[in-house]
Amino acid sequence: MGKGSNVQKAQQARERNQKKVGKTEEERKASAAKAKLDASAYMCKICRQTFMVNAKASLLYLHVTAKHEGTAPEACFDSLMGFDPNDPDGEKAAAAAKAGGGAAKPKKNTKKNDDLDALLSAGLKKK
Repeated sequence: MGKGSNVQKAQQARERNQKKVGKTEEERKASAAKAKLDASAYMCKICRQTFMVNAKASLLYLHVTAKHEGTAPEACFDSLMGFDPNDPDGEKAAAAAKAGGGAAKPKKNTKKNDDLDALLSAGLKKK
């Protein structure tokens, strides 16, 4: 038996070749630009060292203490404003906020049976 018509073979060959070609020139440029932005998401103001977009505040703080000892963290990175080196992941602050604000206000029951009865009876009246 044959393996299909020439049209089918040509179509399959086109699909295989399309996979080999990959991205267009525009797609490659856009991808390179995005990678470049992600790679330089955080830049130290003093030494101009760049950090990836997924760098945590603790890593940035480590850079400040290792490379620029005696310098305020905010002088290197704006994102370190209010950073607590004793609580690098913010777990203690979150726990304190939860414990301090733990007494949540109970929700008021806004439904009133009188109002519901009035609405139901108003909707059931014949005209």
